[in-house]
Amino acid sequence: MNTIYAVMDALLPVEAMQFTFMKHALLAILLLTPLLGLLGTMAVNQQMAFFSDALGHSALTGIGLGIILGVGSDLVSMLVFGILWAALIILIRHRAQTSADTVISVCSSTSVAAGLLILSRGGGFAKYSSLLIGDVLAVGQEDLLYLLLALIGGVILWCYMYNALLLTGINASLARSRGIHTILVETAFAILVAVAVMLSIRWVGVMLINALLILPAAAGRNVARSTRQHAFFSVIFAVMSGVMGLFSSYLWDTSAGAAIVLYAAAIYAVTLLIRRTRR
Repeated sequence: MNTIYAVMDALLPVEAMQFTFMKHALLAILLLTPLLGLLGTMAVNQQMAFFSDALGHSALTGIGLGIILGVGSDLVSMLVFGILWAALIILIRHRAQTSADTVISVCSSTSVAAGLLILSRGGGFAKYSSLLIGDVLAVGQEDLLYLLLALIGGVILWCYMYNALLLTGINASLARSRGIHTILVETAFAILVAVAVMLSIRWVGVMLINALLILPAAAGRNVARSTRQHAFFSVIFAVMSGVMGLFSSYLWDTSAGAAIVLYAAAIYAVTLLIRRTRR
């Protein structure tokens, strides 16, 4: 890590980078935003824009159940419950033969209500309120390792599933006729999103995770002329929003997650104007 710190000091000779917590936060953003940018493209294409929102809300339920069952790690509780909840959403979506938005809305409302019910017992929700907005400045070295593994695994799985998932989103019947197990592909993607959301929820926050996943992807779609460009622009916009938001939050002494999302929203607005100009 000392070598990485030295490189960052050489490339970014600014006051903010004198602090170790800022170095950790910047590294976390550089690892997290590309993954969310990639996954966001598929969430937009699959019309599952609120899927990460439902998973973010389920983090509260996961922690609550972890406390009841005596699980020592909040992260483990969130990951296990998030994966199971993501698989359940996909299963209900296919078995109930209803729209994705309806299923996701029902599951989101149920999970946040259950989480609040458990965690608010005896007035104990206050110590978990930080999960609502997150704190990227609290990232540690061990967290960076988890994010690095998630990024590597996420990119590999995304590349492997990309064609099958894209065809499933365009025409599920055609995908099945080509031998693609659509439910399996969608479930694998949902689990991948669940892992990414649960790993980042402590630093981005329940209230903002959906925006960070969707806004860069939506902005990329406005200016892209192909699926490859969509993924490229989505990652670029996500990284830009993360870096600018981090340094702005340091200068303004405010929430990093909120600043990141506002930059992502500004980029989306600019790309929307570009799209209209092209038309």
